[in-house]
Amino acid sequence: MTARLNQAPAKTWWLQGLLDTFQARVSRWPRHCRQGLKISTGLIAALLVLGILIAPLTLYSQAAFAAVCFGASLIIRRQAGRLAILTLITLSLIASLRYMYWRLSDTLDFDTWQDAVFGYGLVLAELYALLVLVFGYVQTAWPLQRKPQLLQQPPAQWPTVDIFIPTYNEALSIVKLVVLAAQALDWPEGKLRVHVLDDGRREEFKVFCQQIGVNYITRDNNQHAKAGNLNQALTVTDGEFIAIFDADHVPTRSFLQITLGWFFKDPNLALLQTPHFFYSADPFEKNLDTFRSVPNEGELFYGLVQDGNDLWNAAFFCGSCAVMRRTHLLEVGGIATETVTEDAHTALKLNRRGFNTAYLAIPQAAGLATESLSRHISQRKRWARGMAQIFRTDNPLFGKGLNLGQRICYLNAMMHFFYSLPRLVFLTAPLAYLIFDAEIFHASALMVMVYGLPHIFHSNLTNSSIQGRFRHSFWNEVYESVLAWHIMRPVLSALISPSLGKFNVTDKGGTIEKDYFDWKLARPYIVLLTLNIIGLVTGVVKLIGSDWAQITTLMINLTWTLYNIIIVSAAVAVARESSQVRSEPRVLADLPVRVYREDGTSFDCQTQDFSQNGVGLKLPPTVQLGIDEKLRLCVLRTPPSSLFPATTIFNNDGVAGVQFDALSLRQQSELVRLTFSRADTWANTWGNGRLDAPLTALREVSGIALRAILDLFITTIKDGQALLRKRPDAPSPIDSTADTQRS
Repeated sequence: MTARLNQAPAKTWWLQGLLDTFQARVSRWPRHCRQGLKISTGLIAALLVLGILIAPLTLYSQAAFAAVCFGASLIIRRQAGRLAILTLITLSLIASLRYMYWRLSDTLDFDTWQDAVFGYGLVLAELYALLVLVFGYVQTAWPLQRKPQLLQQPPAQWPTVDIFIPTYNEALSIVKLVVLAAQALDWPEGKLRVHVLDDGRREEFKVFCQQIGVNYITRDNNQHAKAGNLNQALTVTDGEFIAIFDADHVPTRSFLQITLGWFFKDPNLALLQTPHFFYSADPFEKNLDTFRSVPNEGELFYGLVQDGNDLWNAAFFCGSCAVMRRTHLLEVGGIATETVTEDAHTALKLNRRGFNTAYLAIPQAAGLATESLSRHISQRKRWARGMAQIFRTDNPLFGKGLNLGQRICYLNAMMHFFYSLPRLVFLTAPLAYLIFDAEIFHASALMVMVYGLPHIFHSNLTNSSIQGRFRHSFWNEVYESVLAWHIMRPVLSALISPSLGKFNVTDKGGTIEKDYFDWKLARPYIVLLTLNIIGLVTGVVKLIGSDWAQITTLMINLTWTLYNIIIVSAAVAVARESSQVRSEPRVLADLPVRVYREDGTSFDCQTQDFSQNGVGLKLPPTVQLGIDEKLRLCVLRTPPSSLFPATTIFNNDGVAGVQFDALSLRQQSELVRLTFSRADTWANTWGNGRLDAPLTALREVSGIALRAILDLFITTIKDGQALLRKRPDAPSPIDSTADTQRS
């Protein structure tokens, strides 16, 4: 733990000086005096905090206390450094724990069974949210920010590394890119062995591997899916280290040199994980048009949470873009096969055995995100089911081998996927009062405000300060609302019967020919949206003729309902699938190239983007290219690259799109080395987006919500008209069923 703390950022110099002086003096005290100081200091701090949390205050005293604390947070938020973050966390916990103490002690005296059902349901959801908030602060308060440990040994002493690329149903064009990039890794010849683990047992893959000179491994069954595939490869390879890449994750040339140094520094290190970075837009980014402007769903985990886990020696294995020490992995029986999230479970087993795990927050590979919402949900359902299985069968709270920090990190990762039911409760809770007149808070509206608002404001302000580079405010609610209904069933079934469910492969690649609205996936959000609109209208009607106390309560619930409408409407917007006509996503890149024309002339320009199949060229003002014009491209470097034959497919406003002609395997390999294998291609966009501004984020989400409501209204009319055109006459029951299924 001490070694890990030494990796953390330095404190403010003057505070560090005071601490050093105090520690130097205390270190000269007798041992029993030092222990007494620690115990007494801890008791005094605990009593002081407890007193603050449970101190009874009047309405106006609580309002004044909350205003002072929040004002202090606004000032502290402007300061840089970990001390400011820790202070914000402390103030947030004071506000949240005061709220929860008041909530449990003063607001649960219900008069009817109806009030009790809704009221206790809400308070249980709040307790879950508070627990996740506290654990999240533990995880992210002090990210380790580990730096690369460069290899000190000469290349002749570097270890042998097996590269595992497991595949099942991915297209060869996708896997080929990963294989070529793996061969391009900067590592001594003879010490790098690339293996394609084909659970699909496809002849074209076997032929490709023979042509390119990599090992092709299959087995006669698909038992335990990906985990079984990897374990089979462990039995027929013998490299000292294993690097694993999913079939769509393209490693950079520097991957091994950046990661392997830590294994020499720490002989007990079993795993080093790097981020999963995606060069294509996921369904949220594509359908909401937020690619590279709003951090995606996974950036918080890879940008901050894993870095925080690293402080506690609890970095997770994420299934790809990681290096593992063979001897340590074999000691825990290889890749875990008991659950469908074999990666996180393997890391848990390694930590239980006493091995270290590490995380390096530098993108060293990039992959394809899921293209459609249905595939995205399918992937998240598997993750949720697997985490629930681990929670049931190998709960980190119990058993030997983990320290407290590790238990919290693993537990919070599993509890994160239990959000479905609490999220649905929060999205419907105000309807209990607006529609059914249920009193879910047995307290005045003003007391709810002076205790509840500080809890909400502090937690949002603190998380914005901690997460601002990797998660914008209010987007977490959108992500969870989209997935909540769909992951609830697999989570509950896994908690009841962990053996249920099987591993499913997430399809990657392909195109979406035209825009369409996914009515099946959107149905739960549309129901929630309709209920909240009904609640909003009902509440507005009730305002007429109500007294002041009722109006205040109604306004609180109406504001809550309006917020829920915004979040649910944004969730509906994600179900509007945008077309994706390119089978290969383009990656932005500014590379110098020389273009040779058929008439013998040439010109220099820069690339705008690239893919496996072609590049976009930013042409000089004096150059025009004809459609179907034959070209040869050379990437300007030392020495210059080979000449790549290509054909112009469009030319518009100074930008030309060229498509590569048939390239040899050697040319394909060189092209991958010059493009996808460049580490700077991914590092330049990692965590460099604009920082979170809560009001700006709320405005953006609200704009998306408004457009979604209008789009839903128009889509409903159009689809209804289309359905009527298909049924000019009264259809038979069989025809009606068929049309319904098609719609």
